[in-house]
Amino acid sequence: MLKNNAKTFILMAGLLAVFLVLGQWLGGNQGLFLALALGGFFNFIMYFFSDRLVLKMYGARRVAREDAPALYDLVDRLRQRAGLPMPALAITQQDQPNAFATGRNPQRAVVAVTTGLLERLPEDEIAGVIAHELAHIKNRDMLIMTVAAGLAAAIGFLPRLIFFGGSSDDEHPNPVIGLVLMLLAPIGAMIIQMAVSRRREFEADRVGAEILGRPEPLASALQRLDSLSRQIPMDVVPAAAPLAQVNPLAAHGGGLAGLFSTHPPTARRVEALLALRHAA
Repeated sequence: MLKNNAKTFILMAGLLAVFLVLGQWLGGNQGLFLALALGGFFNFIMYFFSDRLVLKMYGARRVAREDAPALYDLVDRLRQRAGLPMPALAITQQDQPNAFATGRNPQRAVVAVTTGLLERLPEDEIAGVIAHELAHIKNRDMLIMTVAAGLAAAIGFLPRLIFFGGSSDDEHPNPVIGLVLMLLAPIGAMIIQMAVSRRREFEADRVGAEILGRPEPLASALQRLDSLSRQIPMDVVPAAAPLAQVNPLAAHGGGLAGLFSTHPPTARRVEALLALRHAA
């Protein structure tokens, strides 16, 4: 746990450093101030409105206990084991089995599942999927990823704003440098953001297995979700796809492709989960 959290802290610090250095380099003190203001604005929007935006992107609707009593009772049992308040529940009409959590804190969290998850997975695997999403809530990963996404978006926008707006002495940065930064800065920010996401997925798997009491159901569910995500398409806005338990739109693979993956390879996640059986 400490190792994963330390790596997340280092990656987040790196993302913030890239952002501030970029602002200072492109626009001096004015650029640094602009970077701070822009980062604050993006994160304000993401922090307060991300849950509504994400649910809309997935076409998910909130449900009460009378709408889905079996799902509600399962989540209620697991959230008590996790020591969490009861999250709101949402269901999206998607055939691909998947799930995600959103919301800025445990008191305002939402756990959403697809109809495909409820129809295609056995109950113990559904419990594993839910436990993973509750782990994200317990670890406050939604806040971490909201900040990371806000910074990454601001980094992509900052070079354009400073380059076309000019620096404090009304001189534009070198056009070649400005163009290179406009191309490379968002790529670098995306690589760091994806690395943060992958670390949090490993930790959510581990904590999810603790909540459930054993790792096998989650490991089995991940394998099934990964396989079915390749067979059944999902209609979702690409920006929201990384929030799902298995990225429904991502190409799976290692090497260079792995740098831009929001999730670790499923085989590695399963291996790490099954190793927990011998760690106790």
